[in-house]
Amino acid sequence: MTFVHHTVLRREAVELLAAAPGKLILDGTLGGGGHAEALLEAGARVVGLDQDPLALAAAKARFAGRGSGDSGNSGDLILAHANFRDARAVLDGLGIGEVDGALVDLGVSSPQLDEPARGFTFRAAGPLDMRMDPTRGKPLSERLDEWDANALWSILHTLGEERFARPIARAIHAAWASGALSNTAQLAEVVSHSIPRKAWPKNLHPATRSFQGLRIAVNDELGALSDWLASLPRLVARGGRALAISFHSLEDRMVKQSFAKLATGCICPPRLPVCACGRSAAWKVLTKGAVKAGEAELLVNPRARSARLRAVERLS
Repeated sequence: MTFVHHTVLRREAVELLAAAPGKLILDGTLGGGGHAEALLEAGARVVGLDQDPLALAAAKARFAGRGSGDSGNSGDLILAHANFRDARAVLDGLGIGEVDGALVDLGVSSPQLDEPARGFTFRAAGPLDMRMDPTRGKPLSERLDEWDANALWSILHTLGEERFARPIARAIHAAWASGALSNTAQLAEVVSHSIPRKAWPKNLHPATRSFQGLRIAVNDELGALSDWLASLPRLVARGGRALAISFHSLEDRMVKQSFAKLATGCICPPRLPVCACGRSAAWKVLTKGAVKAGEAELLVNPRARSARLRAVERLS
């Protein structure tokens, strides 16, 4: 399968990262290489990570002759197979200290969503997999052996934000236990039949939210994001910037709250006349509200509509 991916908020990301000659930027979600290419064009050096071997192979082909393979160094570009939650360990292995910028794009790429063999799509029959990195972790089929109806409900309700999580969880658990569930098309049918027809979303497949929740759980996406956010003080140099592009409310809320916490100074009670904690802000938020795709970009890539970009800078 050819890996073709539309890069979202490309110009905005490069500008907010202040990419320029002499700077080293960590692209934690390389994807098709669109952000990395723009950063390189701005003169920056790039360390690009991706947990998806197919995406990494596509990026290597795109930058053939310019960069390196896993754990190698070739001038302005280094590529490595890794989850962005492990960025600090990757940099340590490369002998790199802090970077001038760090970026993650948390969206699922079109090749991942549209290729039935990856197990993400509800529009065709594919394996019950859903792993971003098919070389590691447990596929959905193995997770379904571990999750009971209550665990499924929690995943669908919390991660999928699905209002009919309870009946869907029961139906999935029963179908799996009876052996009537073996591919994504059957899973989508089970989910759809568990939602009253009159409650089906008008412009959304009824299984969309459930598939989202299951995918997030299989890949521990929120755990990875939490780890990356917590590692920023050990990743980004003073004067450097961090940027995250999210695509649903759970991710965006985590990024917003984490960036706000980093930028918090005094934490004394408001009634104190003078600061007693001595804490000063070590970061500042660069985006008062989330940056969104413009109409020109949406005409080319409608999936960019849900993208939300937030950025923060470590004070020098």
